[in-house]
Amino acid sequence: MKKILIVDDMEVSLMITENMLAEHYQTFCASSGPEAMEIYRREKPDMVLSDFRMPGMTGYELQQLLQEEYHETIPFMFMTADHNEEVESKGFDNGAMDFIKKPFRPDVLLRRVANIIQTVDQIKGLKKTSTTDALTGLLNKSSSEVELTKICNSSIGALMMIDLDSFKLVNDIHGHSMGDSVLIAFADILRKAFTPADILGRMGGDEFIAFCKGVHDEDVIRQKSEFINDKIIEAAKKLMGDDMNIPLGASIGCVFVPMSGNNFIELYKKADKALYTTKQNGKHGYSVFTEETNEGDGEDGTKISQIEMILGERNIDEGAYVLPFETFRIIYRFLKRTRGIYGKNSCLVIFTLKQHKESSMKLSQATDEFFTVARATLRQGDVITQNGKNQFFVILTNADAQRDVNSAVKRIRERWDKVPACAYYDFSYEWSLVDA
Repeated sequence: MKKILIVDDMEVSLMITENMLAEHYQTFCASSGPEAMEIYRREKPDMVLSDFRMPGMTGYELQQLLQEEYHETIPFMFMTADHNEEVESKGFDNGAMDFIKKPFRPDVLLRRVANIIQTVDQIKGLKKTSTTDALTGLLNKSSSEVELTKICNSSIGALMMIDLDSFKLVNDIHGHSMGDSVLIAFADILRKAFTPADILGRMGGDEFIAFCKGVHDEDVIRQKSEFINDKIIEAAKKLMGDDMNIPLGASIGCVFVPMSGNNFIELYKKADKALYTTKQNGKHGYSVFTEETNEGDGEDGTKISQIEMILGERNIDEGAYVLPFETFRIIYRFLKRTRGIYGKNSCLVIFTLKQHKESSMKLSQATDEFFTVARATLRQGDVITQNGKNQFFVILTNADAQRDVNSAVKRIRERWDKVPACAYYDFSYEWSLVDA
């Protein structure tokens, strides 16, 4: 229920006005300007309905003091028994949203109050749309830059660039709708990791930014990194199933303010260098910018141990290696190219899922179940990708005969027959040798 603060030094008038509004709004009453200010600070009403002429502090002075204190336009409607048009004109000049003359009818007052509430809601909606990211509700790129420029120039804290690692695989394997769900979940995790006083924004795609006010301790950054990385895996498995094996995580680059400066553009570049260091060292962690970080861009190059961390797989799960289609095609071409040189055989198997019985179960649900079954059944050395809505491509490595294919299909069939989707959907397959 919307809140309205009613201010009038005449007790009878105050009671009458409250009776008119109390059925539709949550009302608070004050008989003076100072009392009204105390109530406003405590309740933060949606609008103020104030008598214009009051002893000690006029309605206009009340409005000016509140707006100076909160640095924003506060919705005011003034009441007055003065029929001088100059009074009304002055009220509008000073920022009143409406003006009503005493005595007034209940229906007129209610209609005018409703109009103000509606206008305020529309303004808030437009302002939110222009400053926030539509998907996550965090600040958008331009608003983030504006707010961070101001806060970096005046506050102590930590500026953090945050990348969602391996997010592209979510879109490639599960589709953009699932990708959106993961981004929304990640934004919620960031809200929990930071406080309402901090600034959170989405710079685009899987790139986020944060300013943690008052923080200059690396241990705090470490704790936030661990929390975010733990929670994104939990959230992803809730969305995509316990068998989800995409190596999601967060890479963070941090720079402390003002120790490394106050200029947002320069700080952003430093945080970006720290983020690059995190990615060099295996992702899913954090790095804090130091002058050594800055000097590290020399000609010595990156050590092979660092390269191995970059190229390596963080967590090797059971089951086939899941790849987006384009990467799967590269693997296929590589195996085809090396087959004649090294004599290593592999088989390409194409699985197609089709409905054989009427059901309310959607094809997308059935394909998700089949993907889970196939991925978990195949070996770690095998590779799988989805092609279209109902087809999966599999490479069976170190396999060169019908018996190898039959063995893999049999294992998948045994598991498939145990899931609900098998009652309505079944699969067929064909295969060929990956030959030179």
